[in-house]
Amino acid sequence: MPSLLHHPLDPSSRLVRLMCAEYGVPLDMEEIKPWLREAELLEINPAATLPVLIGDSDTPIVGLLASIHTIEDLYTPSAVEGLIPAEPGQRAEMWRLIEWVIFKLNDEVTRYVLEEKIVKRDQRGATPDPAVLRVAKANLNEHMLYFNWLFATRAWLAGDTMTLADFALAAHLSTLDYLGDIDWGKAGETRDWYSRIKSRPAFRTLLNDRVVAMPPQRGYADLDF
Repeated sequence: MPSLLHHPLDPSSRLVRLMCAEYGVPLDMEEIKPWLREAELLEINPAATLPVLIGDSDTPIVGLLASIHTIEDLYTPSAVEGLIPAEPGQRAEMWRLIEWVIFKLNDEVTRYVLEEKIVKRDQRGATPDPAVLRVAKANLNEHMLYFNWLFATRAWLAGDTMTLADFALAAHLSTLDYLGDIDWGKAGETRDWYSRIKSRPAFRTLLNDRVVAMPPQRGYADLDF
C-alpha cells in the first residue's frame, strides 16, 4: 500500500488524496507539519514541502506534480475514465486551470490563510494578522467571480467532463471552507459545482478531517450546505 506524508489542510496533499480515492487506491497516511522542518521530512525533502508519496518501491515521490504523474502512470484503473483528458485541447485547458489554482489561487489566497490561521498556532506569541486575512479575502472574492463565470459557461471547471482541475480547485476550496473563509451564500455557480463534487465518494475522507483544537466551520461536512 502506498503511503502519503501530508497535512490534513494542505491543499496539495488533499489533491493527491482525492485522486487516489477516485481511483480506488488506499493510502497509509502520516500527518506532518512541514513548517516545523523536522528531520524526518528534511531527510526526504530538503524543501520541507508536501505532499510526499511513497510507493511500493519505498522511493519517495516528492511534490505535487511528480505525485500526480506517478498516480496517473501506476494507478489509473481501466474500469473508469482517467482524470486527465486524452484530447490535447482539453488536456491543455485542464493544465491551465490547475496552474491557476495551485499557483495563482494558492499564492494570493490559500497560503496566507494557512499561515495566519494554522502555521502561527505553532509560533510562540504569534497571532493572525487581520490585515493579511482581509487582503486574502478580497483576493478570494476576485477568484470566485472568475470561477462563477467559468461554471456558468461549462459543466465542470475545464469543460464538459470532470478532470483533475476540478479536484485541484476542490482541494483548495475545501481547505478554505474548513477554516470558514468562504461565504457560500454568495458563491453562485461555484457553490452548485462544489455541491456536486463534494457528494462524490472520493470526498468522504476529506470531510472526516479534523485539526486538533480547531473544528471545521458549520456545514463543512454537510452535503446539503
